Amino acid sequence: MSRIAVLGAGAWGTALALSLARQQRHTVTLWAHTPAHAEAMEQTRENAKFLPGFQLPSDLAISSSLDAAVDQADVLLAVTPSDYMDQTIHAIAPALRENHLFVSASKGIQDRTFRRMSEVVAAASPIRFATLGGPSFAREVAAGLPTAVTLATRDQDVARALQSDFSSESLRVYTNDDVVGVELGGALKNVIALAAGVVDGLQLGSNASAALITRGMAEITRLSVACGARPETMAGLAGYGDLVLTCTGSLSRNRTVGVELGRGRTLPDILASLNGKVAEGVRCTGAALGLARQHGIEMPITSEMYAILHEGRSPVDAIRALMTRPGRDESVG
Repeated sequence: MSRIAVLGAGAWGTALALSLARQQRHTVTLWAHTPAHAEAMEQTRENAKFLPGFQLPSDLAISSSLDAAVDQADVLLAVTPSDYMDQTIHAIAPALRENHLFVSASKGIQDRTFRRMSEVVAAASPIRFATLGGPSFAREVAAGLPTAVTLATRDQDVARALQSDFSSESLRVYTNDDVVGVELGGALKNVIALAAGVVDGLQLGSNASAALITRGMAEITRLSVACGARPETMAGLAGYGDLVLTCTGSLSRNRTVGVELGRGRTLPDILASLNGKVAEGVRCTGAALGLARQHGIEMPITSEMYAILHEGRSPVDAIRALMTRPGRDESVG
């Protein structure tokens, strides 16, 4: 049995807390950023704001005290938006103990510094680190539907312990030591999912969608390998698995944002309609391009997506630009 604190009560954090609590062999605390959110969940035993329709079991503790949640746990599962990881790790750093394990379930790259979550955490603390990736919609995990994920860490003892903690009849956990690949696969697929949504919003057909996803994976792989990832990781759950789910699934917020852009809605209007939920791809697109420039990697889909999001480029013009690029040999990337 482990004592686990889930830091972040959004949809994904709540789903993971439910999955862990259902095992009835852990002490699980769900930390909410605001006292009002924590109080509402405590009173209704439901996260009506981010994951409505799922009852929170009575033995799932809910807290708005970050210090108390950390102090009472051995495993810290951070499920905050990537932009808040720096703030979270610095807030808890004084309370960290040698036996703490830190697991990041945040799929993003830090803006401006272009750091992955493992780099953000390492800059603040030498805590033992792992990252969780793979195709996993929150509502399906919360419902107990079969899901397979991968947990990456360079410490094999940590890998075995966390694999045992997280695995259940509905959640199959694989291990991996390619932290870079799992982190970048999870972050960059959100950008491609935005573009896949644009293709669907423009009603360009299944051929275009399949081509976009495939060429998107080529971009993800080029940059990930340049950053030190293994190409085979991109063929696994954290690569193609997560990419296909996020580009095609109706529960994907990133795909939904892209669909609405393709239909002509403005980005501010779309984001306002998410009611506080985060589409990481919107934040990650600029960071992905910054990282690509650092490594001299060409990312045409990501570049056009950035132009749509931040430079006023029309989705139709972006697709036309991609289709009229000079021809090349597919084998060279």
